[in-house]
Amino acid sequence: MKKTIFILATLLGTTGMSEAVAQDTKDILPGVSVENFNMNRNGKYLTVTMDIDLSELDVNSNRAVLLTPRLANGTDSIDLPSVGIYGRRRYYYYIRNGISTISGETEKSFKASDKPGQLEYDNHIPYENWMDGATLKFHRSDWGCCQEILAEYEGLLGRHREVFFPELVFVQPKAEVLKSRSLSGSAYIDFPVNRTVIYPDYRRNTVELGKIQATIDSVRSDKDVTITSVWLKGFASPESPYKHNTDLAIGRTAALKKHIGQLYHFADSVIRTDYEPEDWAGLRRYVEQSDMTHCSEILAMIDSDMEPDAKEAKIKRTYPDEYRFMLKKFYPALRHTDYRIDYTIRKFSDVEEIKRIMEERPQKLSLNEFYLVAGKYEPGTDEFTDVFETAVRMFPNDEVANLNAANAAIRRDDFAAARRYLNKAGDSAEAVYARGALAVREDDIDTARRYLTKAKEMGLEKAALTLKELDERQK
Repeated sequence: MKKTIFILATLLGTTGMSEAVAQDTKDILPGVSVENFNMNRNGKYLTVTMDIDLSELDVNSNRAVLLTPRLANGTDSIDLPSVGIYGRRRYYYYIRNGISTISGETEKSFKASDKPGQLEYDNHIPYENWMDGATLKFHRSDWGCCQEILAEYEGLLGRHREVFFPELVFVQPKAEVLKSRSLSGSAYIDFPVNRTVIYPDYRRNTVELGKIQATIDSVRSDKDVTITSVWLKGFASPESPYKHNTDLAIGRTAALKKHIGQLYHFADSVIRTDYEPEDWAGLRRYVEQSDMTHCSEILAMIDSDMEPDAKEAKIKRTYPDEYRFMLKKFYPALRHTDYRIDYTIRKFSDVEEIKRIMEERPQKLSLNEFYLVAGKYEPGTDEFTDVFETAVRMFPNDEVANLNAANAAIRRDDFAAARRYLNKAGDSAEAVYARGALAVREDDIDTARRYLTKAKEMGLEKAALTLKELDERQK
């Protein structure tokens, strides 16, 4: 099967990490110390938090001190909002000259006599790619009269490094040529002894016939659905001669076909029938699940090559008590009709319509249709994740559905869910790669290398690129 894939970019909405501060923050600047420093990527923003201790900072009456966190990487840099401490005369000088702060509106300013001993600093800025690897320094500038900078100091707070997030490979499911589905069940229609005529009001027939009708109605009333066949298979229990049971199974199945045909006016070719004179497989299941005496011996007789009538007679003769129990408890359930409604669903291409159907009746969608909707959401969002989780609920054993759901789980760091989905994702190159990506996120580098190397050997180019990037980050 030819696969279409898309790659989820490394840094979309990831959470970053910061290296430890480079020096003792207690002495980062003259008169200023910092504690509880933290710099982290949070979605689209880089957040900087710290507790600034200003208790030892002395500011001369004719001076101002400006404290500015400055993020830089090569030629790129940005100043975060400053903290300004103004001596009494300098404070009123700025007021008289219409200057509220030195650095602008975002500055948090205090008159020296009113400055707090401890200041909680909390700020976030839009994240840009150059910030990966950038250093954050704390800059102090002392200002005198005439806007003159008298002294400057600088201390290193820390460095921001993005957590390595391997690019994820989502696979586009193959589009279904025909969206064929089916609904199935069993009904226990009661017939008078040795009769093949259906009486709708007889015993529980109203309920049991209603089960079949409800199944048909659930799809027949849907304008997007076309019923292609109604399949019926009748079973009898083994207590009568096999030839007689054959006639009963055939006749009772034909009676049910006629009953459904009269209700829905299906073409004769739509309703197909089959029969099994005696449901020995069903009897075996009931015996195996029971705690009857001589259970294993009866199972051996059921599994034997004896003719059905001889088999039933031997069980009855050898274990009369157990036979009477089975006749009363098990045999009625063996007289049943299995049914299956086969139908097709039209294809959907309009994304907005697919979104609506996903909310109302997701079972009508194909995996490829789910994939089309996912492409309209930003990776990592709740909407994006919900599409793939809904898809895997509708197709719980499909390998591509499980692979894409696993990738969505890795994307939001739900590693337990990712492992659960990957257990059913098969052994394609993309699935092997996803196991490597999960190992990277769990910081199991040896396991990650093993899976990524295998995916590379299987021909997945992205695996080679990820291995190379992993090697570079491990230097």
